[in-house]
Amino acid sequence: MKMEASNSEMLGLRASVEILYMKKYCYSLLCCILALPFFTSATKAQVKKQPVDYVNPYIGNISHLLVPTYPTVHLPNSLLRVYPERDNFTVNTIHGLPLVITSHRGSSAFNLSPFQGDLKNVKNTLAYGYDNEIIKPYYYEVDLDDYGINVQFAPSHQSGIYALNFSQTSSPYLILNTRNGELAVNKNVVSGFQRLSNNTKVYIYFETDLLPLESGKQKGAAIDTQDPTAAGQNAYLVLKYPANTKQIKAHYGISFISTEQARLNLNREIKDYELNKVAQRGKNIWNATLGKIAIEGTDETAKTIFYTSLYRTYERMISLSEDGKYFSAFDGKVHNDNGIPFFTDDWIWDTYRATHPLRVIIEPKMESNMINSYLRMAQQMDDHWMPTFPEVTGDSRRMNSNHGVATIIDAYNKGLRSFNLEEAYQYCKAGITEKTLSPWSAKKAGALDQFFKDKGYFPALPPGEKETAPEVHGFEKRQPIAVTLGTVYDEWCLGNIAQQLGKTDEAKDFLEKSKSYHTVFNKDTKFFHPKDIDGKFIQPLDYRFSGGLGARETYDENNGWLYRWDVLHNLGDLVEMIGGKQAFVDELEKMYNTPLGKSRFDFYSQLPDHTGNVGQFSMGNEPAMHIPYLYNYAGQPWRTQKRVRSLLAQWFRNDLMGIPGDEDGGGLTSFVVFSQMGFYPITPGLPMYVIGSPTFANVKLDIGNGKKFEVACLNYAPENKYIQSAKLNGVIWNKSWFSHEDLMQGGKLELTMGKRPNKLWASSESSVPPSFIMPGK
Repeated sequence: MKMEASNSEMLGLRASVEILYMKKYCYSLLCCILALPFFTSATKAQVKKQPVDYVNPYIGNISHLLVPTYPTVHLPNSLLRVYPERDNFTVNTIHGLPLVITSHRGSSAFNLSPFQGDLKNVKNTLAYGYDNEIIKPYYYEVDLDDYGINVQFAPSHQSGIYALNFSQTSSPYLILNTRNGELAVNKNVVSGFQRLSNNTKVYIYFETDLLPLESGKQKGAAIDTQDPTAAGQNAYLVLKYPANTKQIKAHYGISFISTEQARLNLNREIKDYELNKVAQRGKNIWNATLGKIAIEGTDETAKTIFYTSLYRTYERMISLSEDGKYFSAFDGKVHNDNGIPFFTDDWIWDTYRATHPLRVIIEPKMESNMINSYLRMAQQMDDHWMPTFPEVTGDSRRMNSNHGVATIIDAYNKGLRSFNLEEAYQYCKAGITEKTLSPWSAKKAGALDQFFKDKGYFPALPPGEKETAPEVHGFEKRQPIAVTLGTVYDEWCLGNIAQQLGKTDEAKDFLEKSKSYHTVFNKDTKFFHPKDIDGKFIQPLDYRFSGGLGARETYDENNGWLYRWDVLHNLGDLVEMIGGKQAFVDELEKMYNTPLGKSRFDFYSQLPDHTGNVGQFSMGNEPAMHIPYLYNYAGQPWRTQKRVRSLLAQWFRNDLMGIPGDEDGGGLTSFVVFSQMGFYPITPGLPMYVIGSPTFANVKLDIGNGKKFEVACLNYAPENKYIQSAKLNGVIWNKSWFSHEDLMQGGKLELTMGKRPNKLWASSESSVPPSFIMPGK
């Protein structure tokens, strides 16, 4: 394979040197020494890694508690994604070969099982013992060792290709399965569909390079060639090939429009059966994509963690546009995309924090296309509400709050203008004011929502009282503090959009409402504390353990210690509410130092999402990602530098358990990308970044139009995590933040680093990051 050429060349070079050495043995040792520098430099040139070579898809494949990462093989943001199907990483078997994953974390639609042996042992999907697995973003290989079958795979955007290599002499079979749909075989082509939810279908056109001897339904130890179709649950067809066949190649197209479109997708992308060519093209695409951020430094492990994290941010959203058309589950119709690709599969509850802001910088056109996709979804849905959890099968309305509004104002305030802001405003406003705020619900606003509008907080249900509000999800509960804090931030975003549109009265109204987090702040305890409908704080209440499973009756997935800091839009005010800068720092430190308070099995049985703990802090869940950067607002950025570095070292590692929680397809690893670069978008909607501690000697971001933004570390060493001084474009910089405008102009943030903190850098009142509004606004 071409991917192994560098190793072959290196071995050949070594052999040549050895032969030359034997023939010239009579020369003095000096000749060998003179030749050595050339040999060494040539070898180094050959083994120099490209960005995709650093990606390790296995990082996090064993979870700390809940959902692991998946070693996904795909091209950036593409419709076709696959990963090996196994119950967990440590099991002995994989279940067939995947053809497409239609949802992050989902099982595959369709399934391919190669087989040699007695046909009566065949079923819809075979379980294989496996070995020698290789996974790269653009390539998959595995040995199905029970059968002596070697498998190779490479993806394109809407198509893929398998090479199946057989070691036995008996006739090989291919079993193609649909979990719930229909398949038909005609010569060497299998086509059909699988039903998903919400009247959505995924289609396949599958073609092999060899003509099968027989094909059709399985009938015991034979194939019924008179019945070339299969339909229903786990329906499958069998294709038999000649004895002594050593290899079968199969390429296929996937579509959400039709079987014919699946064929067109295949023919557009993979015209032959040259798997190596497809893999090399995929490798080139990944290198160009990941290469938008170039890093330099001596810590090779840090590079692996960085590029693996960046790769994960490209798993979602995915483009569903196929030759200028797309199927939308939001109205069940096929639409023309009018030159703007349609994207879906986005869990906005967490991706708004850092994944979308990262795309604004390095993928602005794609981010604009994604926002236009939001607007199409809202337009196509009956109620015209901005989506909250858009998937391939429509908006599942999971989690809480309506953070699509944050992606809108963040993109707009950072210069993206290729979407209709007025239209976005109406959809966002409708989603926040007309849809219920109750989590995991698509119902219209009810009495609890009217209460929020009147009183400024979402009321908690007193302990032991039966739920009667029809819009409240039976399992997810009210999540009153998470809903209140999430919604007031959404109202701040909405107010900023209104301001941009010149809607002065509406802007003033929403911006004023966005301060109502004060209504649930307990001044005695300095925590956000759920209140009942009578305005009384729920008592008794333990900020670690109250609220039932997942703390859903009080907070959500995390406890009160984590939601204490969830005022993204007005962090300066939060500092004052907690008692001023030193008190704020003291309470942050107290959070990290407060023990779980229970045995681990007891704590996690109640709060399974609250993982990656340092005291009461949870690095494993997205609502925590901004917290390490909060020291900047109290004039002690050196503590942010220390904390961010320690969290990266503790929880984000190059190993199978190197992710502390549910990674959510880039929702969590976007924190790693920003943090390793040395800055973080703490308040989406405010066009600025707070400064942390870079882990590399140099970072260059390709921001388009031939411009780059550079973060350069003087006195770099992996252990030098503290900023001693800074310059921005040659000017002394004594602030712990910089603006998006500074970044997009290009230039250089120059940081002089040291092993011990300079506690005076960026410590003055004028050095802290802005809150609520940007300076000069």
